[in-house]
Amino acid sequence: MNKNEDDYILQAKGLSKQFRGFYAVKGVDLRVRRHTIHALIGPNGAGKTTCFNLLTTFLKPTEGTIVFNGRHIEKSDPASVADSGLVRSFQISAVFSQMTVLENVRVALQRKTRWNYAFWRNQNVLHVLDDRARELLDMVGLTRWADAPAGDLSYGRKRVLELVTTIALEPELILLDEPMAGLGHEDIEPVMQMIQRVAKGRTVLMVEHNMKVIAELCDQVTVLQSGQVLAEGTYAQVSTDPRVIEAYVGGAHV
Repeated sequence: MNKNEDDYILQAKGLSKQFRGFYAVKGVDLRVRRHTIHALIGPNGAGKTTCFNLLTTFLKPTEGTIVFNGRHIEKSDPASVADSGLVRSFQISAVFSQMTVLENVRVALQRKTRWNYAFWRNQNVLHVLDDRARELLDMVGLTRWADAPAGDLSYGRKRVLELVTTIALEPELILLDEPMAGLGHEDIEPVMQMIQRVAKGRTVLMVEHNMKVIAELCDQVTVLQSGQVLAEGTYAQVSTDPRVIEAYVGGAHV
C-alpha cells in the first residue's frame, strides 16, 4: 500500500448488498481519511444503515471489498473487527438496564483490561476503573446519574451513555449511527463537543440527520441515494449540489 493509501483508514470498493433481487447498497466506493470526521448522509431509505452493517461485517456484501487499516475485513466477524479497532454504535439505545450508569461504562473499560470477560471475579477488583468511568461521564454531564440504574435514564441520556461506552472501548475508528437521535436540544451541544474531543487522534464515521451537526462537525460528507453514492465533498459543496437538494426535499436547501 502506498503512502497516499495509508492516509485512509477505511476503504470500500464496489460495495453492494442484494436482498432477493433488490440492491439496498450498490457499487459504493467510500474512502475515510484517517483522523477526520466523515458523515454518511442521505434521505430515508438511502442505504446508510445497510452500509454501516456491511462496514462492520454484521452483513456480508454480495459484492465488493472492505479494507480497514490495510487489511481486508469483508469476510471477518463483528467481534474480530471490533477487536481490531473498529467499533460502532446503533440507532436503538443498547444499555444494561439493571446495572448502574457507572457500571455500564466500567464494563466497556473492562474490555481493555486483563479482566476481560471475567464477570465471576469479585467486583471490587474493577473499582480501579471507576475514576476513568467517572471522567467519561463528566464529559457528557451524566455524573449525577452515575449510581442510578441505566434503565431509569431518559431515552436521550441512554443514547449519551451508549456513546460513552462506545468511546470507552478506545477504538481507532468509531462508527456512530445517528448519535443525536432522541436527544433534547440541551444535550446536542455537549455530545458534539465530546465527539470533537474524542476524534482527536482517531477517526469518526457517522450517519446523522441533523444538518447543523454535520455542518459544524464533519470534514467530509458522502451522500447516498437509493443505495448509491450521489455526491461527495465538504458540507458546503454537497449542500449546494442540485442533485443533493433534489434528493432531499425536491428543491429546498439542505
